[in-house]
Amino acid sequence: MRILLTNDDGIDAPGLAALRQAADGAGEIVVVAPATEQSGCSHRTTTDLPMTLEERGDGRFALAGTPADCVRVGLNRYGGKIDLVLAGINSGGNLGVDVYHSGTVAAVREAVLHGVPGVAVSHYRNRSLDGDDWRRASDWTRAILEEVLAEGWEAGAFWNVNFPCLSPGGRSPERVRCELDHSPMSFAYRQEGGALHYAGEYHARPRADGRDIDVCFGGRIAMTLVRLGA
Repeated sequence: MRILLTNDDGIDAPGLAALRQAADGAGEIVVVAPATEQSGCSHRTTTDLPMTLEERGDGRFALAGTPADCVRVGLNRYGGKIDLVLAGINSGGNLGVDVYHSGTVAAVREAVLHGVPGVAVSHYRNRSLDGDDWRRASDWTRAILEEVLAEGWEAGAFWNVNFPCLSPGGRSPERVRCELDHSPMSFAYRQEGGALHYAGEYHARPRADGRDIDVCFGGRIAMTLVRLGA
């Protein structure tokens, strides 16, 4: 199996290294990731500008493009012979309606559009993540990959996984399969001079009982099967 890894935090992000560690041993790993951070770029693709592709060694390539571009370039470079696309591990949650503006999620959505299964993995945080967080997240990701690989894939769907923010130590959190929460995000702003600054509070966002935001904020791993067109 050939596995394509990407993200929207950039090729040097620690979450991408943690994702590669989690996927180690599952197949041949290739990495095509943005050369610079592309967070919040959604499903934007580049069709009118040239993109540089820099080889970084060990199967790693840095693309001057978006996460969706990275998947397209990866599929093109390997003649479409990619069996699985993994995106992440994103530094920050991609819960609920975040899936519509997340570059991480857009990468696996692009893969599914081409018939390639994918998993997007994100780590909700209300503080800065350190090395221990990434090691734990890598272990959690490996367990999830083993689970979903054993099950097989539903055509036209992908997994969106969000890890909770937990104190160090303790047992691995429960994995919960749950639906996407479509509660709208806050659109609060503060004005400073002539400029507006977004002032919404991520953790205070609305949530529906038992859906992905509620599950993740409650300290459990949220596993949501997202279907194209749903």
